[in-house]
Amino acid sequence: MTQDTRLWGARFRSGPDDALMTLSRGDASHFRLAPFDIVASQAHARELGRAGLLTPAERDAIVSTLDDLRAGVAAGELLPVPGDEDVHTFMERLLVERLGDVGAKLRAGRSRNDQAANNLKLYLRVEARQLVQALLALQQALIAQAETHLTTIAPGFTHLQAAQPVLFAHQLLAHAQGFSRDVSRLMDWDRRNARSPLGAAALAGSAIVTSPELSAAELGYDSPCENSIDAVGSRDHVAEFLFAAAMLGVNLSRLCEEVTLWSSYQFNWVRLDDSFSTGSSIMPQKKNPDIAELTRGRAARLIGAMNTMLIALKGLPLAYNRDLAEDKHTTFDAIDALHKILPAMAGMIRTMKVDAARVRHDAGKGFTLATEVADWLARQGVPFATAHEITGALVKYCEEHGKDLESLTTDDLARVDPRLGEGVLAQLTLESAIEARSGYGGTATAQVSMQISRLRHVVHTQSVWAASYDGPMAKRN
Repeated sequence: MTQDTRLWGARFRSGPDDALMTLSRGDASHFRLAPFDIVASQAHARELGRAGLLTPAERDAIVSTLDDLRAGVAAGELLPVPGDEDVHTFMERLLVERLGDVGAKLRAGRSRNDQAANNLKLYLRVEARQLVQALLALQQALIAQAETHLTTIAPGFTHLQAAQPVLFAHQLLAHAQGFSRDVSRLMDWDRRNARSPLGAAALAGSAIVTSPELSAAELGYDSPCENSIDAVGSRDHVAEFLFAAAMLGVNLSRLCEEVTLWSSYQFNWVRLDDSFSTGSSIMPQKKNPDIAELTRGRAARLIGAMNTMLIALKGLPLAYNRDLAEDKHTTFDAIDALHKILPAMAGMIRTMKVDAARVRHDAGKGFTLATEVADWLARQGVPFATAHEITGALVKYCEEHGKDLESLTTDDLARVDPRLGEGVLAQLTLESAIEARSGYGGTATAQVSMQISRLRHVVHTQSVWAASYDGPMAKRN
């Protein structure tokens, strides 16, 4: 790296060692921030114009040249060279090459500290919306499957043991509800972090940039950051974003675990489409749920990215430290992983076929209707603790006599306990058990139908949010 392309070094007697620059130079992936650095530089040029450091002609020349640079970067015609330490060096080099001393004036009143914080925050605000749009495609796939299987009865599980019958739609929507909260976390993250770091400079604020609220508004923020030290020295907004990504990864992984079970030969509930499955190099009969398994693996990396950022922040004094460069490594890895995961997951769920007859066949296994007996007894005035004991005895009787609850007769009931009247038999059907759960959020058909309707409304609202960003990148795309 030459002295001319570095943004620092005037007080040094020798240039940096290659080992230092190898460690210090931004990873190639970091140069994806160039478009955000450009729009922030244009906002800063206008600020320098207001401060009198740039004439109107100089300001316009910088803004126009930055537009040209943005087009060149987008087209792949302008690329960083080994001497470009980071995206800021890259953009300043190009600007000075074209405008000479006029381009060099742009550095006044700002620091790489506030530039770095701002570039990543702008990037995250755009990515939050793109990730939401990808996640909503998965939501739509889950809703469509739920609507198809609104009458498909399945066993619900606790401890991975058959517990009570539920609608298969209800099971699918349970995952959709978690993803809906993942979206709301990203929306809430965006609201809380719509504050611009520009104007904070190195840490104390700028003696030149005295109207940071104007550049903040230009860049789509609600306001500048309240404290210049906090603006450049904090990355809790990155850690929070990574938590939202990690939580999404966990929720995806739980859905993947169920899909893996459902598609196994032992369950045989769903058949994954060939276009979203892979095979074995040695076992010709295999059809593997690789998307689900790869997503479970990526979830570990998402959790790791969050942990890395938290650990990097834990012992840092304020304000800026180079440790904070981990913000880009962790963020880019998490975002890149999710952009691969989400379309594949949406396709897998959208195209999978459910064997409704097989699912229903399994719904009554494991005495999943036992709670209906206990509830019926409780409604007859039997204390529930006693009802629980009676029902347990009835299940034991069924096991000893090779029966299931749906095949019991009045004679069977009388042999177990006289309080088990004939009326309980009407409760011992899968349909009765489903429709009995008619409270808000329950698995009754009407409730699940209303849940679908409400969720569709939520998805629509979230989709509008994702599409309505009015930040600088949205205005230029």
